[in-house]
Amino acid sequence: MATVYVAVDTRLDRTVAVKILHAGLVEDADFVRRFQREARSAARLSHPNVVAVFDQGADDGTPYLTMEYVAGRTLRDALYDEGPMPPERTLELLDQVLQALAAAHEAGIVHRDVKPENVLLGRDDHGDVVKVADFGLARAVSAATNTSTHGLLMGTVSYLAPEQVTHGTADARADVYAAGIMTYEMLVGSKPHEGDSPIQVAYKHVNKDVPEPSKSASDIPAFLDALVLRATARDPAVRPADARVFLRHVRRARAALRDGVDDPELTQDLRAFRRPEQPAAEHTLIAPLEQIRAASAAALSPSVALRPDRLDDGQPADNADVPDPDEPAPAPRAWWLRAPVVAGLVAAVLLAGGVTSWLAGIGPFTRVPPVVDVAQKKLPGLAEESGVKFVVAGQVYSENVRKGHVVRAAPAPRARTWRGGPVQVWMSLGPEVHDVPRLTGTSEDRARQLLGEARLRVEEVQTAFSDTVGAGRIISTSPEAGTPLRRDGEVTLIVSKGREPVDLPPVAGMPYAAADSTLTALGLKVTRTDAFSDQVPPGAVIGQQPQPGRVFRGDTVRVTVSKGPEFVPVPSVARMPVADAQKKLADAGFQVQVKRNPVFVGLNVVVTQTPAANAPARVGSVVVLDIV
Repeated sequence: MATVYVAVDTRLDRTVAVKILHAGLVEDADFVRRFQREARSAARLSHPNVVAVFDQGADDGTPYLTMEYVAGRTLRDALYDEGPMPPERTLELLDQVLQALAAAHEAGIVHRDVKPENVLLGRDDHGDVVKVADFGLARAVSAATNTSTHGLLMGTVSYLAPEQVTHGTADARADVYAAGIMTYEMLVGSKPHEGDSPIQVAYKHVNKDVPEPSKSASDIPAFLDALVLRATARDPAVRPADARVFLRHVRRARAALRDGVDDPELTQDLRAFRRPEQPAAEHTLIAPLEQIRAASAAALSPSVALRPDRLDDGQPADNADVPDPDEPAPAPRAWWLRAPVVAGLVAAVLLAGGVTSWLAGIGPFTRVPPVVDVAQKKLPGLAEESGVKFVVAGQVYSENVRKGHVVRAAPAPRARTWRGGPVQVWMSLGPEVHDVPRLTGTSEDRARQLLGEARLRVEEVQTAFSDTVGAGRIISTSPEAGTPLRRDGEVTLIVSKGREPVDLPPVAGMPYAAADSTLTALGLKVTRTDAFSDQVPPGAVIGQQPQPGRVFRGDTVRVTVSKGPEFVPVPSVARMPVADAQKKLADAGFQVQVKRNPVFVGLNVVVTQTPAANAPARVGSVVVLDIV
């Protein structure tokens, strides 16, 4: 359909992707107009999970799109590399795909060609960033090919919704179907419907339900099976109405996975809207009590049969929010009753003489007793009194219900249920408590993410200087790491401003003790070196490194302390030629003054020296030589 090139936008100096349509598609002027119209529509779609369309144009009559360049790989590549993905990763990627589709659906745009090849995976500091590409392009191309290929279906057949195959129509629910097929493929590692030809695959999409992923992969909870089956229902009225509704279901499933619990209520909610299959002839169905009442008159006339209830008038079933998890999910509304069966059932009840009392609930029905906040040890007695069987379905955290007591029940208290039938109850674990994670050294963004994963919140962010933790990193938390907090407990982050700058003062000439005290008070480290000095008194600072100016707390300052003048023994040079004597004294660090003896005879030999030989004298002082 198109070829994509990496290019450089020379005006804005950025890397872009340029999609150029194949020559066979650009010969139709009507198609070019449709393509340009769809490109303008897609360009208006701005969302972090959508590949942005920057511009469109034509080069020598060939239309092209200039789009955002995404460095990374496609979801198809990821499936090749990773095979079946864990449920957590599957839903993490699906969440971002659905955010993109939801933005499109709310803008009135249907993708029509959702598939792994059109899902791009980039990267940032937090992991994969999903970008969905080719919005609107499939619509333009399919319109063109329908006129030139006698209605040939466009889109990858493995992801086509049944109504696209049978009627060639697509709305937001077709995108939901394709996303559901992708979900199955990510969980299982293969497509749900395969065949030797595209026609065989299309036939299966129309005539066969997508199987539960758990039949082909392990560790798939029931609510994920229900999620996939709901999205891939062959009847579009049963699917989520659009990507936003599907996204709400996905986020409930992600929460259940994160909590590590099965969620029978979510499973029931997702399955509640599925149309039941036509029962086989050998199966006997018992209709709900309300339908028996409504059917009794019709049963007297063999020519009248009950028709199955419709879920709706053909409109999407999920325009409302997901049902409240604390409310029992509605029972399936569609039941098939053959008139003779109803007539026989009503006749049998009439013969028993108890129609009124049986319908009033004395017979096979009872009410779920008030059970919330009842201790688990009291459930057997309550079950015997009420005629139901309590089944512990799981444990959940509760801020209001004590540990070991019932949090909720399904069916809900006071709801009608079969006598002797099961009532699921969830027991309280008490308040949800999480330990403050260890965050020292992490960035502020990462710290917020880790606190969110621990079900905790950031109360405030404070800053402080740190000698050991780099700027922008977490020094500590309040309360400290390991402290248990209730869910949504607040944590203060202490973020490093880096090392604290200080002004280094001059300390030369100060007594060492005073200099050391001054520098230490500024948070500086001090190292000392002693040296002789003729100018600086013993014990005073001769110099410092670094020189006075801006340094950082924790830096080291090197000071040199005076030992006073240096004294060494004066070498003996008596009876030495004056030249040799001068050299020997100079090598020892002395200056030399030569005086002629009154009886000087020109020998130039030293007869006396001042100071005397081996007497201590300061280096650099003058030694007087008396020569003859």
